Amino acid sequence: MEPYVTVEEIVSMLDVDIAYGLDFKDREIDTSEISRPGIVLREDIRQYPKDRIQVLGYTEMSYIDLQTSEERLDIFRRICRRSTPAVVVSRGIEVPKELIQAAKEKEVPVLTARSRTTRVVANLTNFLESRLAERLSKHGVFIEIYGVGIMLVGGSGVGKSETALELIHRGHRLIADDRVDLYQIDELTLIGEAPDILRNLLEIRGLGIIDIQTLYGVASVRKTKRLELIVELVKDDGKTQYDRLGSAQETEQIFEVQVPKIRIPVKTGRNLAIIIEAAAANFRASAMGYDATKEFTQRLEKLIERNSQGEVE
Repeated sequence: MEPYVTVEEIVSMLDVDIAYGLDFKDREIDTSEISRPGIVLREDIRQYPKDRIQVLGYTEMSYIDLQTSEERLDIFRRICRRSTPAVVVSRGIEVPKELIQAAKEKEVPVLTARSRTTRVVANLTNFLESRLAERLSKHGVFIEIYGVGIMLVGGSGVGKSETALELIHRGHRLIADDRVDLYQIDELTLIGEAPDILRNLLEIRGLGIIDIQTLYGVASVRKTKRLELIVELVKDDGKTQYDRLGSAQETEQIFEVQVPKIRIPVKTGRNLAIIIEAAAANFRASAMGYDATKEFTQRLEKLIERNSQGEVE
């Protein structure tokens, strides 16, 4: 089943109101593309994208206002089709009676927005893209640490939720526990969130389910966040070899995005929260151009060069 959004959801989430069509608020929208009628205002064309939300702004309404009442009705009839999910009039412009009449004939909801047209189009596009994007669920805990979206993954009982609780106690924020829903919004960006039923909740073995927002306040949670780093917690068996310099850049592909990934061995006595904080800080430093491994390599090369020169002398 293809994902869709209803007109009612748009009204509840965005700054728009229903001017006409309360009976049609369940109309389904399955595309994030928005249309601003152009040539269709002047003539009837076959390739008109009638299955998209139609947005009428100052430019369109200024032209329409110059027409006679019959011409306005004819224009609005071309805009309102049976498959048109909704028509939005922006900038708080009064909805013409001819638009209401055309909308009634085809049972098309008419919405009004107070914002500028470009802002209305941007808000609608962003909302629809996030809601209609293909989703993938991952098992893990999603935390924001120093502004970096980090997903903790690992086997059952490795301590993901307990580590997350320690991080929250240290001032960081929870996005999702147990199940992280991910979707892609562009070529480089993944967004993660919790299912509605699990939002703000964290499960701790022996304690049960706790509500992070209730216990730690609204600043301890957020609804969505960009996924930037995956941290895998691995039980240390004493045999597995780990990258000690951090020079090996491992990634995990989710949809079309390569997400950086690091593995942290878990054993008694290690403070995982502090280690993961350091990983987040190091990730930010790397994003700003600092590479500790490269710095160490350069220092080592200089030391070797000095020692070699000393031997020659």
